[in-house]
Amino acid sequence: MMGIAIGVGCVVGILIGFIIPTIPYTVSQYLAIGIVAALDSVFGGIASNIKKNFDMKVFISGFFVNAILAMLLTFLGEKLNVDIYLAAIVVFVGRMFNNLGIIRRYYLDVISEKKNKKVEK
Repeated sequence: MMGIAIGVGCVVGILIGFIIPTIPYTVSQYLAIGIVAALDSVFGGIASNIKKNFDMKVFISGFFVNAILAMLLTFLGEKLNVDIYLAAIVVFVGRMFNNLGIIRRYYLDVISEKKNKKVEK
């Protein structure tokens, strides 16, 4: 199921890349913060899948709500002439590193277990 969603997302991204080859400068900041928020949700979904408590409803809602909230913060900050989006970037990137650490430790454990089983045989 997850592989199908990733494949569909990649195909849609490629098609959008052909339709809109360049992103206008006026929306690039919104798109960048939206991508960071979406990546945070993706890494969180992978980490929760590793912890065996993944819920698709939580993932989908978090994916869109995080991205929309981050873009709204960017818009509000732009109107107030304050770089509020920097706070969102710090939070999302910090969470991405935490989730990436969980994912890395899991796969390091899997690799070391496989090596230990090989050595025992």
